[in-house]
Amino acid sequence: MKLSRKLMMLLAVLLSFSLIAAACGDDEETVTDNTDDTDTDTDTDTDTDTDTDTDTDTDTDTDTDTDTDTDTDTGSLGDGSLGTITVAPGEEVQIRSLNAITGEVAFLGIPNQVGIELAVSHYGDIHGFAVTSGAGLDDLCSAEGGVAAAQQIVADEQVAGVIGTSCSGAAAAAAPLISDAGLAMISGSNTSPSLTSDLQGNANENYRAGYYRTAHNDLFQGAAMADFVYNDLGLTTAAAIHDGDPYTQGLAQAFMDAFTALGGENAGFTSVAKGDTDMVPVLTEIAGASPQALFFPIFPPEGNFIAAQAGGVSGLEDTQLLAADGLLVDNFMEDPASEGIYMSGPDVRFGTNVNESTGQTAADVLAEYETVQGEPPSAAFWGHSYDAAAMLLDAIAAASQVDADGNLVIDRAGIREFLNGISGYSGLIGTINCDAFGDCGSQKITIVDHTDSGDIEAGKANVVFEYAPA
Repeated sequence: MKLSRKLMMLLAVLLSFSLIAAACGDDEETVTDNTDDTDTDTDTDTDTDTDTDTDTDTDTDTDTDTDTDTDTDTGSLGDGSLGTITVAPGEEVQIRSLNAITGEVAFLGIPNQVGIELAVSHYGDIHGFAVTSGAGLDDLCSAEGGVAAAQQIVADEQVAGVIGTSCSGAAAAAAPLISDAGLAMISGSNTSPSLTSDLQGNANENYRAGYYRTAHNDLFQGAAMADFVYNDLGLTTAAAIHDGDPYTQGLAQAFMDAFTALGGENAGFTSVAKGDTDMVPVLTEIAGASPQALFFPIFPPEGNFIAAQAGGVSGLEDTQLLAADGLLVDNFMEDPASEGIYMSGPDVRFGTNVNESTGQTAADVLAEYETVQGEPPSAAFWGHSYDAAAMLLDAIAAASQVDADGNLVIDRAGIREFLNGISGYSGLIGTINCDAFGDCGSQKITIVDHTDSGDIEAGKANVVFEYAPA
């Protein structure tokens, strides 16, 4: 390590005092007056050598604290390869949130946004600097929205990291820009396998360095639904419908792959277009094979139309309808057509889980959420987004230090280094471990049986199947 100029001057002064003391024959008194600890009088030279070798990041509770706290050589994470951010005294550390907070999928993004804001408020300062997530940016649950928001983020060189997006399609478009800017982005609700890996050690097509998520990988959710349908329900033929989005297509494919691997029969795999309202042509196509189960892991309002119209199509009268977390939301579950549908999603039975960075319990965060919003979360990923924000703030703290001028210097590479190394982190959602491709979620899935559109909270709690990877 390099010694700071101030430390070198201090050592020179100490050495001069030592020589004077030796000449005057008053070694004991001189040592007592000029050392910064309580070591014995005969350790004067040893103390000087030790402080020099260990730098000031291990022995700083002395008169040289000012030098230590502002010395840029104190061992924070990062090598500068992705650049640094300098936050001047009195300014705030900037992070950004990117979620679907308007439009038809706002029911997903708003709980994420509130979870992020609560985490920032609970976390507090980083090395004496306040943190702000700014005004929430809108990904519109679309590729176009993801790109537009990402362009705005990377144009601001003070942004240290991003929590988002809500939707996998927005993430696939935003991640290249965020990654190329040297930033980290952590999502609480992206689940498409395309964003990380195939779980066999291979990156998928939309993976980018610096991307992470606390949400599960839908390879697990697809396997969970397939297991439930084939083994618990005893159904052997199934069809699936998606809308071409990375989330819907990825999850539908994950389900069908797992279902056929168990011995089930693929009775149809097709798509609708976003914006479609008449689902009868596609449902009629599916009905030709008379599937025992139909899985349609898409969002409202298209999901509502499928649920409402399926029962009127000949050949689907007795078909068991299945949905996923895109429809495990209030504005679908309030629709009478949703009754009797099994829905998969993340296990949100957080119990007494505590986020280790803020010390908050899941129950306390949920209670504060309901106080702030006046209602329970409309979707499942508020806790995942809370944990994502806390992890990012921990990473910024580990990758930053105060320099000699009182600035906070943040190393972008250090943020990724910290996140890459997360293991055994205690979050609201459970234990979090990040793999080499940014999958950090607990990967626990539940399936609920929704029977009463007049009591959606009971439907969310009516767990009939649970899944966790071995």
